[in-house]
Amino acid sequence: MKWKILGIIFVLALGLVVSGCTQQGGTTTSSVEKTKITIYTGGTSGVYFPLGSKYAELLTKYGTVVSAEAVTSGASVANAKAIGDGNAQAAILQNDVAYYAYNGLYMFQGTAIKKLKGVAALYPETVQFVVRADSDIKSLEDLKGKKVAIGAPGSGTAVAAEQVLRAAGVWDSIEKVNQKFSEAAQSLKLGQVDAAVLVAGIPTPAVNQIAVQTPVRVLPIPDETLNKLKDEGYIFYVRQIVPKGTYNGVEEDTPTVAVKAMLAVSADLPDNVVYEMTKILYEHVEDLRAVHQKAKLISLDTALDGMSIPLHPGAIKYYEEKGLSIPSEIKG
Repeated sequence: MKWKILGIIFVLALGLVVSGCTQQGGTTTSSVEKTKITIYTGGTSGVYFPLGSKYAELLTKYGTVVSAEAVTSGASVANAKAIGDGNAQAAILQNDVAYYAYNGLYMFQGTAIKKLKGVAALYPETVQFVVRADSDIKSLEDLKGKKVAIGAPGSGTAVAAEQVLRAAGVWDSIEKVNQKFSEAAQSLKLGQVDAAVLVAGIPTPAVNQIAVQTPVRVLPIPDETLNKLKDEGYIFYVRQIVPKGTYNGVEEDTPTVAVKAMLAVSADLPDNVVYEMTKILYEHVEDLRAVHQKAKLISLDTALDGMSIPLHPGAIKYYEEKGLSIPSEIKG
């Protein structure tokens, strides 16, 4: 009897061990502890937060070595700094801001964040020089002597406005007004400024809001200006078209430029973690597209377009498996 009881206890104990190593479907799982990461996104009314939140959910659901939590943040500049100080292990940010952070330029002067590594370029954020549709301003050159709202002081928009207008040769001849676009939109509507600059995905709700009553146009940025930007080392700019009808008053396709929203990580993350993060991003991109229309532009075909900082080795491994050619300047 004693041995029979001991045998029953052994069988029960063995059953508990086996059940602890299986999921509901009976599939054996690894006991490896997942790396938990925090993803910095942006404000709740923007694109970064819903996309980042869904991506964190997908990482936790499908990851074997990673789980994630997304948090709201002050967007690009704050996100780069959060990776630098270790508060975030991943973030969505603009590729131009990533470039400044990695190289210690502009708002990161003297504080280069070398641990910032790229994973993927996601979708374009369009540089828009907006004027009223009834304005006689037809080109960047026509801005000479005009009053232009160039963005908040120290913002990515203000930096982009300066770079583009310097390349066009008109920066020193405009009257500069530091206003974020929510303020500049009203100034434009009231005729207090002649043009306003913003960097955002199109169509931008803030532009639509004024275009309903005050039709607008977007000034074209020609190849000559884009090529000059590239020659000056601003490798993060890409060509972008604002399609006819994007806003009330835009009556033809208009060429401009864009920076890219991108996914970045800390160099401190292990290669296998970032490899899995990259894989889940593309294998479950349809889930992201269900959350926001901007995710429809996330594709392996454009994963490296405008990549402005070196890739993480884990991302490189995934792309090479998929047959992508990695430019040497972002392979370091």
